[in-house]
Amino acid sequence: MIDLSIIIVNWNSANYIRKCISSIYENTKGIDFEIVVVDNASYDECESILKSEFPHVIFVQSTRNIGFAKANNLGFKYSFGETLLFLNPDTEIIGPALNQMLSFLQSTPDAGAVGCKLLNSDLSLQTSCIQPYPTILNQVLDIEYLKLRCPKLKLWGIWPLFHNNGNPEEIEVVSGACIMIKRNTFDKVEQFSTDYFMYTEDIDLCYKINQAGYKIYYIDDANIIHHGGGSTKNKPEKHFSVVLMRESIYKFIAKTRGAPIATFYKLAMSTASLGRMLLIITLLPWAVLVGNSHSLYRAFDKWKKIFRWSIGLETWAKKLTHN
Repeated sequence: MIDLSIIIVNWNSANYIRKCISSIYENTKGIDFEIVVVDNASYDECESILKSEFPHVIFVQSTRNIGFAKANNLGFKYSFGETLLFLNPDTEIIGPALNQMLSFLQSTPDAGAVGCKLLNSDLSLQTSCIQPYPTILNQVLDIEYLKLRCPKLKLWGIWPLFHNNGNPEEIEVVSGACIMIKRNTFDKVEQFSTDYFMYTEDIDLCYKINQAGYKIYYIDDANIIHHGGGSTKNKPEKHFSVVLMRESIYKFIAKTRGAPIATFYKLAMSTASLGRMLLIITLLPWAVLVGNSHSLYRAFDKWKKIFRWSIGLETWAKKLTHN
């Protein structure tokens, strides 16, 4: 066995893949690693880039888009690493981040998985890199302004991002954009759950790791850039990710807490989206006067989509998630 298998699922992200893999080779030293790239039937330039510039990368072509979870599980079948890193293609490794994560994971018996600090393209903090398990309350109040104003609240689960004491900290959920896990742990929890097409599979995986008796850790001084949205920017459905995220969270809540709680979650999101739309309508005249109405129109459209999903009108999301 080699030290580390890095598994990357590509879906319309060929424009990111070159920088991602280059950053791995440039910054990861002293580790025997392999890279497995699964193309999820996007048939973009990914294969030609890998063949010409990174011939040692293992390339796996899926003939149809099987979703994020199934594609990662497919990549796992081609891997031989004692430890696994599931990494988004729209990421760039900074410094010895992978060395730090691997060293901690190998030396910590109760650690099932570990994550790191994710930075936006402008190097600002990406607060979604660690999360709590979704509840009705933290989903209804999921507002970035509130998180940054009150980061200590357990509701958000992000306080480790703001008080770095130099030690890895136990958390509930680490982002699937960069999650490192021991191979035997991944096998024990039966890999990524294929109940989800896209989104929430990282939450589900962390939940299963916890249920199996292992802990999830966050390392603050290991940093990776995550540009975000690389695979979904060109989706024709407006707010594709917003709707699919809610559908996936609904499914996770139903799976772990029961159908009645999941139904209440959907009702709460319906009420919250109506409230947001009414607030936007109230603020719109002022925004038009000061010439700043575009962002409000965009926000209104987003919450209208969430409301439509909550009352069962975005049927494509349910069909996609249940494929």
